[in-house]
Amino acid sequence: MRETAAGPRLLLRRLRELMAEPLEPQDRLDRIVHHIAQNMVAEVCSLYVLRADAVLELYATEGLNPSSVHHAQLRLGQGLVGTIAASARPLNLSDAQKHPAFAYLPETGEEIYNSFLGVPVLRAGRTLGVLVVQNKTMRQYREDEVEALETTAMVIAE
Repeated sequence: MRETAAGPRLLLRRLRELMAEPLEPQDRLDRIVHHIAQNMVAEVCSLYVLRADAVLELYATEGLNPSSVHHAQLRLGQGLVGTIAASARPLNLSDAQKHPAFAYLPETGEEIYNSFLGVPVLRAGRTLGVLVVQNKTMRQYREDEVEALETTAMVIAE
């Protein structure tokens, strides 16, 4: 991933503005992932929400197949996203497909992306979902990028 386009401060300001706008929930989520992808210069940004039945459902994406929204699902503990949700810890990988927990979801079209950074969306210690950015290039995300995505996930949780 290249240097961030505008930095976390601008992203947080845009998120604050989006949260204040009178938008339908799906529109709000779609705009949020768009702004995160744009700000972090990521080819993909996706938000998975943990349902009551312990299934993580793709609720919004910028970069993956749009028809996979509300169709792509992983169980808690399944795949990279499920592992993040179960452990409540970030996962930062330069080659996601080589990780033993990787689970391919053909409906998403994510097979062309290598780098993966996923962070849990937490509120009061409870996992609500997982926020992910991906890129085609193989690289490890920097610590400041991890922190920026974690802060963004915290804002989304509210």
